[in-house]
Amino acid sequence: MKLNVNNLEGNEIADDYSRQAATRGRWGETWDVFKSNFGKIVLINVIILLTFAPAIAIMVFRAMYIANLGAMYPFNANTGIGYPYYPDVQGLAENIHLTADLLFYSLLVVAGFIAAVGLAGGAYSIKKLLSTHGKFSLKGFFHGVRVCYFNTVLPMTIFMVFLVGTMLLGDWKDYVIAMGQSRHGPLTAYSFAIIGTVLVGIYCAWVFVVGVSYRVKIGQVFKNAFVLLIGSPLQTVFFAGFALVPVWLYIAGSAASIVKIISYIVFIFIGFSFMLLVWMSFTQWVLDMYVTPNIKKAEEEAKAALSPKELAAQKAEEDRRAAMELLAAGKSELIGKPIKPITDEKALTPISGTFTRESLNKVSAEREQLKNDVVSYEKEHMSDPVYAEYNKLFAEREKALKTDGKKGKKKKLSADNLLKK
Repeated sequence: MKLNVNNLEGNEIADDYSRQAATRGRWGETWDVFKSNFGKIVLINVIILLTFAPAIAIMVFRAMYIANLGAMYPFNANTGIGYPYYPDVQGLAENIHLTADLLFYSLLVVAGFIAAVGLAGGAYSIKKLLSTHGKFSLKGFFHGVRVCYFNTVLPMTIFMVFLVGTMLLGDWKDYVIAMGQSRHGPLTAYSFAIIGTVLVGIYCAWVFVVGVSYRVKIGQVFKNAFVLLIGSPLQTVFFAGFALVPVWLYIAGSAASIVKIISYIVFIFIGFSFMLLVWMSFTQWVLDMYVTPNIKKAEEEAKAALSPKELAAQKAEEDRRAAMELLAAGKSELIGKPIKPITDEKALTPISGTFTRESLNKVSAEREQLKNDVVSYEKEHMSDPVYAEYNKLFAEREKALKTDGKKGKKKKLSADNLLKK
């Protein structure tokens, strides 16, 4: 497989905006967007959080279901008939978790179809914020859902299947060990499943980015995502870890209640938006490194494929377009006419707080003299090459564009039609 991206140049999904050039570095621009559009980022995060509500509800019901079964099962019960009876509870707790997770984790995959709505619109909106330095609208958010949903739900479902499979494998591993069987096989399988899920997750994150950024066939999405992943492995791992800071904060909350409360606040206000902001900013930087050279190469190849006649016609059209733009803008006084430089030699005599009619007459005479000097300077330098050539070129272009190529037909020149063919 040749390690280059294909079919991305010219196919960017940017229907309601145009990318603006970055005036600072990538992360300087990202920080500016974050601090200048904090309210918009919070709004995007809240909308995404709403689409994750079914998944959150499933996890809450799972915890309640397991806690309810734990209260009902006789883990250490006295039968009440005189002699304490302890039933065999070996592996019972692990079996409860495995049984419950088979149901609730399967529902979690289905909830991912709803969560993908928020991620699709959020990713498009964050990409728009980064590309335009702050433009956002709810209409644009839902437009992002429409054009990016499929390419969001597909990688998300793939990752969720692997994640759920790994968590169920972990439950099975705990059950097998609790039953006293060999732990080596389950631990090995679980370790490989974790590694595989992490790799699949990173790859799916790239599939997600390519899918929400460019209109290409699904096969090209997966192929380009693979190229981008192996082309920047260390950077990808680092920024994936950095983007998941809210998740690490939540995990660390298991050791301290205050940290968990902080993690909840972070997720409510900026958690999802922060992850998308970091990931979309990093991946756009990588995409620019791959796509920009391809655009230049494609332009060179297209130009090389033209015949001499086509090249001449293309050059003539470019010249004509430049001339039309020049005419539409109008003749510039700064270029087409000599302008006397400003000096202190002919400065007007300042008028003090007390003045006479004689002072006013003197200033008026000096102004008239200055006006005559400007006219004299213009006449004296009008024949200079820089002005003569400009005016000649302007006159020739104006004359050449007075007809539209059809014999005998005149074309009216105006700012409205000069840029039209």
